[in-house]
Amino acid sequence: MTVVLVEGVSDAAAVAAVAERLGVRMPRVLPIGGSKGARRAAAGLAGERLLGLVDRAEAADLAPVVEELFVCDPDLESELVRALGTDAALAVIESQGELDSFRLLQRQPAQRGRPLERQLLQFLAGRSGNKERYARLFALAVPADRIPAPLLALVRAASA
Repeated sequence: MTVVLVEGVSDAAAVAAVAERLGVRMPRVLPIGGSKGARRAAAGLAGERLLGLVDRAEAADLAPVVEELFVCDPDLESELVRALGTDAALAVIESQGELDSFRLLQRQPAQRGRPLERQLLQFLAGRSGNKERYARLFALAVPADRIPAPLLALVRAASA
């Protein structure tokens, strides 16, 4: 059996959303609580085919314990924002009634002058639950021909 190791619940939400869109039945997707939990998680899954999705900076933590590794550059949230585009990302945030909250974040001194993509990433990271919620929403909203390559390749490999 195949098990997909991901760093966190937001990664699992994006994987599930893409699989849903593609009509793919995914095997078990296991959030491991950050890349440092890879060895511990893999130890409990002896004999399973392990795949992994990880941020570029943490690739070395998962590489030794998985059969195939899919790396996001620099992370899954950035991949999704780039694939979606900032205008569409803002439209998703607006559809959730949170555009005013995002605009408030943009006015904070630390955010002024930062690129819009960086502000969006800060918005995702800044409130509990936002990363998971928006990972799913962004993965559902991104055009099918622009699904981030590591995410698409993982879903395809897991369903094979």
